[in-house]
Amino acid sequence: MANLFESHSPAGPLANRMRPQSLDEIVGQRHLIGESTLLRRAILADRLGTVIFYGPPGTGKTTLARVISSYTKSAFEQLNAVTAKLDQLREVLKAAESRLQFDQQKTILFLDEIHRFNKMQQDALLPALEAGTITLIGATTENPSFEVNAALLSRATVFRFETPTTEDLRVVLHRTLHDTERGLGKYPITVTEEAVDHYVKLSDGDYRALLNALELAVLTTPEIDGEITIDLSVAEESIQQKALKYDKDGDRHYDVISAFIKSIRGSDPDAALYWLAVMIEAGESPRFIVRRLYVHAAEDIGLSDPQALLIVDACARACEYIGFPEARIPLAETVLYLATAPKSNTVITAIDQALELVRRSDGGPVPPHLRDAHHAGAAALGNGVEYQYPHQFPHAYVKQNYWPENLARTKPVFYKPSPRGFEKQLQARLDFWKKQP
Repeated sequence: MANLFESHSPAGPLANRMRPQSLDEIVGQRHLIGESTLLRRAILADRLGTVIFYGPPGTGKTTLARVISSYTKSAFEQLNAVTAKLDQLREVLKAAESRLQFDQQKTILFLDEIHRFNKMQQDALLPALEAGTITLIGATTENPSFEVNAALLSRATVFRFETPTTEDLRVVLHRTLHDTERGLGKYPITVTEEAVDHYVKLSDGDYRALLNALELAVLTTPEIDGEITIDLSVAEESIQQKALKYDKDGDRHYDVISAFIKSIRGSDPDAALYWLAVMIEAGESPRFIVRRLYVHAAEDIGLSDPQALLIVDACARACEYIGFPEARIPLAETVLYLATAPKSNTVITAIDQALELVRRSDGGPVPPHLRDAHHAGAAALGNGVEYQYPHQFPHAYVKQNYWPENLARTKPVFYKPSPRGFEKQLQARLDFWKKQP
């Protein structure tokens, strides 16, 4: 039977049509654009400086940039660093210069995927930024500290976008289903709660993935008795992943990950592999598994084997590149490494003790010899004057106070190395320093 939506749907992909058109329409990211936040005030006052939006795909970076274009009197230009050439960038900068000179109008340049620009292309932006010819909005999924030139980064404020919560995703989905202008509100569509839950979980915090899957389901599902019904089976097909094969009450999802981590912590590689296999077979996201491995490597292994965290990081990158089914191999390798590594919880114990002390007591000001001594007049204030530079002493070590005044006498001990793995060497090093005069 024909699909009513397919023949009468508005132009353009659903995800694009449902982009928020004002700050108040944006769901989530309240830490960035909530009432009275710095970024919101700058946008509303049309006083935005150069910024870089950093966060996972589908979290609203491009959307916010487009919303900003509706609040500013500046001209708004957009380039994608994946396809833009240096000549195109220079043309945009030249037009911005003319616009400022003859029309006294500023230009905002939105550069998507800015991390894809090489050093020469990023450097080409610097004179225009320095002269105030453009205001740059860069968007990136990569850490700008590593992917954006230091000179460019020093001229920008970085705003980090967080992965939308499940509640954020539900709000967007239900808004789309009820929006009669840009969404699906005009059409006889019913989405079951099971299907909604599946879309929210499997979209993995990506608004675009959520709406693309919903649109695909609506476009390909025939009407029955004048109704398009999206149930769990349709949702699984449209997002190309089946629902997790856990108990309906959802407890098994958390029980399995708990058994998995406890098996690794208990140094049972075979049991850990079994629970890993259960999660893979159930359709668990590799990102979810790797996130737990990151925490375990730091919490339960720590400095007894510092390589553990690096192994997990390599596994995360491998999973992102290859996906399932091949991702099962680096996941298994990582799980075996962690399960057979020496165990220690001294890192989490140490930082938690330090946090507890900071919260319940006042250590006092930074001692003068530890204060920053690089600015003019620092010496006159006594900053850094009596600081002893360790590299000028034998073994690059010298005994001096590194604590604030109120803790200088007691000098609490937070870190106590375990007698296992690499921490045996760390304990020997600490003992050696204690013996120095």
